[in-house]
Amino acid sequence: MSATQNIRAKVVGTGHYVPERVVTNADLEKIVDTNDEWIQTRTGIKTRRLVQEGEMATSDMAEMAARRALEDAGLTAEDLDMIVLGTVTPDHHVPAAACRLQKRLGAGKIPAFDLSAACAGSIFALSVGERFVTGGGYKRVLVVGGETMSSIVNWKDRNTCVLFGDAAGAAILEAGPADGPGIMDVIIRSDGDMYDVLYIPQGGSAQPITPEGLAAGEDRVIMKGGETFKYAVRTLTKTIKEVLERNNLTADDVSHVVAHQANMRIIEAVAQRLKVPMEKWVTNIQDYGNTSSASALVALDSARRSGNVKPGEIMVFAAIGAGFSWGAGVLRA
Repeated sequence: MSATQNIRAKVVGTGHYVPERVVTNADLEKIVDTNDEWIQTRTGIKTRRLVQEGEMATSDMAEMAARRALEDAGLTAEDLDMIVLGTVTPDHHVPAAACRLQKRLGAGKIPAFDLSAACAGSIFALSVGERFVTGGGYKRVLVVGGETMSSIVNWKDRNTCVLFGDAAGAAILEAGPADGPGIMDVIIRSDGDMYDVLYIPQGGSAQPITPEGLAAGEDRVIMKGGETFKYAVRTLTKTIKEVLERNNLTADDVSHVVAHQANMRIIEAVAQRLKVPMEKWVTNIQDYGNTSSASALVALDSARRSGNVKPGEIMVFAAIGAGFSWGAGVLRA
C-alpha cells in the first residue's frame, strides 16, 4: 500500500518505442525448425520487432519511450526527480543504463538506477516509483521498462527464440490527491525456489563465461516452458484476486487488464479463471512478442492512447518473470 495516505501516484504520461525491423514467423522458419502454425498455436505471436545488430542499445529505445511520455505529460526532463529503469539487458554491466538514459534526456543530477526483475521489471519499477512518490520528496518519477532481448536469446533454440522482441515503455508518476486517479495498490513477490526454471546460466559471478559454455549457449536464456506456464497462470490468477479483494473490488469492477505479454495462452487461461472477458485485456503479443520488462508499460501506453480508457475506470496491471518474480496492481484512470 502507499506509504502516505494523503498522496497517490498518478500516471500523467506514457510512451513506448519498438524498432522498425519486423521479424515474422516465416523469417524464423529460415533459421530454426519451426513454422507459423506452431508458433501461433502455442504463443499467439505473429511478428516481433528486433533492433538491427549494432543499431541501438536498450538506453536508446528507453530514451525514445521516455521522450514520448514526457511529451504526453507536457513535461521536460528537468521536471523529473528520479529515473527507475527495469531491464535485464542494460547497455553495459556497469554503470546502470538509467544513468546513460539520464544523460541522453538531459535530466538533472537526480537518482537514476536499474532494477532487475526480468519480465516483472515493469511492475517492480512501477511499485518502486510509486513508493518514492507517495513517501514524499519525489514529485515526479520516470519509470521505464526497456529490453534488447535479441541480445540474450539463443537463435538456435526454437523453444525460446520465437518468443521475444525488443522494445521500451515508459510512464511518468506524479504526486496527486489520495482520492484522485492513480495507483491504488501494488503487490510484488518473488520465489527463489524457481530461479533456475528461467535463467541464463553463465555470465555472472557464480558461473563466468567459458568457451564450453558459449558453445553450449549457456550465456543465453534457458527456459523450462511447461513449468513456467503452470506457475504463471496459477500465480497471476491468485495475485490479481488478492489485490482486488484487499481493495474491495471484484472482477466486474475491472474495465481493463494490462498484463505482461508472455504468451497468449497464459493470458487466456488467467482471464478464464478470473472470469474477466478477453475484450477487457490489452494485448499486443501478436505484434511485438514478449518484450520482458517493456511489455506491460508498452501495453499501458497503447491502452491510454486508444481512447478506450475513461476517467475513473479501474485498470489492473500484472506481470511475472524470472526469479520467479511477479506482481499485480490496481490503477484508477
